[in-house]
Amino acid sequence: MNLFEHTPIVLGVTGSIAAYKSAIIASRLHQLGAQVHVALTDAAAQFIGPLTFEALTHNPTLRDVLALTAESEIEHVTLAKRARLIIIAPATANTIAKLAHGFANDVISALALDTRAPILLAPAMETGMWEHPATRQNIATLKQRGVFVIEPGSGNLASGAQGTGRMAEPNEIIAQAHQLLARGGPLAGKRVVITAGGTREALDPVRVIANHSSGKMGYALAAEALSRGAQVSLLTSVEDLPNPFGAEITRVVSARDLLQAVLREMRGAEILIMAAAPADFRPAASADQKIKKEDRAELTLALVRNPDILGEVARVRAETPADAPRLVVGFAAETNDLLQNARGKLARKNLDWIVANPVPQTFGSANVKATLLKRDGTELDLAPLPKEELARVIFDRLTT
Repeated sequence: MNLFEHTPIVLGVTGSIAAYKSAIIASRLHQLGAQVHVALTDAAAQFIGPLTFEALTHNPTLRDVLALTAESEIEHVTLAKRARLIIIAPATANTIAKLAHGFANDVISALALDTRAPILLAPAMETGMWEHPATRQNIATLKQRGVFVIEPGSGNLASGAQGTGRMAEPNEIIAQAHQLLARGGPLAGKRVVITAGGTREALDPVRVIANHSSGKMGYALAAEALSRGAQVSLLTSVEDLPNPFGAEITRVVSARDLLQAVLREMRGAEILIMAAAPADFRPAASADQKIKKEDRAELTLALVRNPDILGEVARVRAETPADAPRLVVGFAAETNDLLQNARGKLARKNLDWIVANPVPQTFGSANVKATLLKRDGTELDLAPLPKEELARVIFDRLTT
């Protein structure tokens, strides 16, 4: 579910050198399908011109608080009523003061005063201005009124000094925007824990035992849960996929790492989805130094069983239900006897649902063939479909 698709969003840009990042925000929102309308103060236009935003968003920029639409409506009033979200990035100390005290003497302060859409501020200023009691009081006032503020980061500032006051990065701002749009979804206020990717079991400092799992299914599930308002904890070994906007990421390597992360993160969670493909076995011992081939014609490895993660989850659910998720979903990746093996795993692990996938064709593929099996015997056989679509189907079933 793409919450940005066809969503009217106003991006307010005020007079800061950080305005160059606003072009990135506008471009990314447009690529995500949002209807982006940029409002510029006169000071902002000294840093970045309106033509840049018009080229990126395919919409005219708004600069004049008295400008009229083609229908002779006051443009800022029309946008204030249509917008589902207003982002002000960068937000200068001057603009923050105007918003806190209800001024409406430029296009952005007028929009903010007239709208009832959520407002997201990304402050940008020198450290002294950010730390001044007047700014701190203005920020506190805006937060009390329900305005959302992404705190600035630390680093190099426009003056050449170092300190706090750098505007948050575009991806952070878009992630927060996504979470604001998702408020009120069917999973609002719920925690969802999702695992993704294979694990790597060290043979020596150079070599590992691994599998072909790409993690794409787990990432698609995380993105879908976020779009429905969930607080998502993503436990993953994957490093080459973009992080889903707003997910809390925990990196794992081995199956034992994953077990510890699952047992920790599932406390208080509504749903646990085990989409990862942890290794069933690991080397009995991991060499401290690289194993040299020398004159060896072969190498024999002794393997031992890894912990049964879903088995441990089932044990916790049975012994201390308060520490366990209400719903647990497993995956069965099988080369043969797919449904028979999936049904057995569903029962043995005390799962609520299981997703059965044939492998190896599932690993790394954009599309997947799947059958959903529920504890009550319900089975839903699906035609091959994109993993993003499968994620939607899974959550549709879990939330009905």
